[in-house]
Amino acid sequence: MTYRHGLWRGLLGLSLMLLLSAPTSLPRQEVWIARGASQQEIARFTVEVADTPETWEHGLMERATLAPNAGMLFIFPDVTPRAFWMMNTLIPLDMLFIDAERRIINIQDNAPPCTPPQRCPTYHSTAPAKYVLEIPGGRARALGIRAGDQVQF
Repeated sequence: MTYRHGLWRGLLGLSLMLLLSAPTSLPRQEVWIARGASQQEIARFTVEVADTPETWEHGLMERATLAPNAGMLFIFPDVTPRAFWMMNTLIPLDMLFIDAERRIINIQDNAPPCTPPQRCPTYHSTAPAKYVLEIPGGRARALGIRAGDQVQF
């Protein structure tokens, strides 16, 4: 009887720990990249939205995988030069720095994962940015996404 009671308590504790350590579900948004006067769509992603200091700080840390057309859109309340790093990020990412008019300023292509005790470099926007879109590493190049393209959401 005591063994069975201890087993159930252990299973309950383990279940609670797993529940509390699971990533929280963030709102999702469709984002597409368009080019030219015709605004021809060249790529589409379903992304999680990071729009609070807590979600900005955690980002895509500790994710083991990311679907090819998935990512995270960081939405900031101000327009300022941005700097991102890859601390505790397990997968390579492309970072698309986007201005207030939703034009891509610059792209950090295929930023490598970085885990302690490595020194993690920072990646910067080349102009003030209001948004940053992170997608799987190498996707921007593979899809032909470039600075000047329009981001819509």
